[in-house]
Amino acid sequence: MAKTPQDYFETMVAEHRQPEVNIGLVGHVDHGKTTLVRALSGEWTDQHSEEMKRGISIRLGYADATLRRCPDCEGPDAYTVAETCPEHDVETEVLRTVSFVDAPGHETLMATMLSGAALMDGAVLVVSANEPVPQPQTEEHLMALDIIGIENIVIAQNKIDLVDAETARENYEEIRSFVEGTVAEGAPIVPISAEQEINVDLVIQALEDTIPTPDRDPDAAPQMYVARSFDINRPGTTWGDLKGGVLGGSLVQGVLETDTDIEVRPGREVEEEGQSEWRPVTTTVRSLQAGGQMVDSADPGGLLGVGTGLDPSLTKGDALAGQVAGEPGSLPPVWNSFEMEVDLLDRLVGADEATDVEEISTGEPLMLTVGTATTVGAVTSAREGEAEVNLKRPVCAPEGATIAINRRVGARWRLIGIGTLRE
Repeated sequence: MAKTPQDYFETMVAEHRQPEVNIGLVGHVDHGKTTLVRALSGEWTDQHSEEMKRGISIRLGYADATLRRCPDCEGPDAYTVAETCPEHDVETEVLRTVSFVDAPGHETLMATMLSGAALMDGAVLVVSANEPVPQPQTEEHLMALDIIGIENIVIAQNKIDLVDAETARENYEEIRSFVEGTVAEGAPIVPISAEQEINVDLVIQALEDTIPTPDRDPDAAPQMYVARSFDINRPGTTWGDLKGGVLGGSLVQGVLETDTDIEVRPGREVEEEGQSEWRPVTTTVRSLQAGGQMVDSADPGGLLGVGTGLDPSLTKGDALAGQVAGEPGSLPPVWNSFEMEVDLLDRLVGADEATDVEEISTGEPLMLTVGTATTVGAVTSAREGEAEVNLKRPVCAPEGATIAINRRVGARWRLIGIGTLRE
């Protein structure tokens, strides 16, 4: 019997799976992170015009992929993203759908990488086989994963098609030596060519074996870390056709449904009588997109887009990136200043020369990343192992939140340690 349109619709709904885990792609600039995401998902995450022109990632990129396994294949060859096995002509079995977070590797974009790391449940550290190990941001990104607490790591030794076998082996040993004593010690090292899509099956197998889907609480009040925000209206759109602003990020707990009210904190800056303050904004969830499909509800894990009733001018150009959205009245407090316990690194990571990290001093500015929020704070008091800071832009975070601490060194911000927020 021929299938009806309803049959096709029910099949599409049954096959659609929301992403359940976020996996970051990190590493030095131009080592092939975005190319590997394309090999795994079929999507090119560099979309910004400057990214296309310069050939590097500037903003966080996102792509979803459903990882599959052929029931008739054996070993690593069984792992694929194809819906049908080309060798056996059978439908492949769905393992899980993942969201990939493509973090920029350029040294001046470390804050963007750190904000993306707040969303990651595990990471792929991409290391080029045709360059010495480690390159500066290879080392810095690995330290960032360690600081933020990301322990499940796969290492992709990329660009093996550009070197001979002996060079590839030497590079492999350099990688293994480099990660000794770090959070990535013992992580699988997979030789690949992302450009030629060689050994992508081995990467998928390593992801399945190494990065589990974390347990999340679907019964808790919904809470979403906002990493991007957009105005999706084209120039010239008339007021009657305007669509509300869109929030992009990850639901860390609870279930989010359409037609429900949410609060976004810290919200927006309001000036009255010469004074300014930040006030939360409330809106209604008008649409949800997860796994490339429009859905009525979104489960925790993976990345999603939330269409809202917000004025699109509030969400344009990532204006709400770094905020937290969720059920009104349930979100963590907003901090304009806080005290933090401080644990500094022994030396600057990724610097050309070995440089000791000096103690934080009163009056110095620090760049702080809390969740997906990055802000600058002025140190008002510094003592051994702790510091008090006034923030240029407030953050929404629970007490005990992890803070990545960066200091201005020369022309850029350098990661110098970790903080723990306390009142």
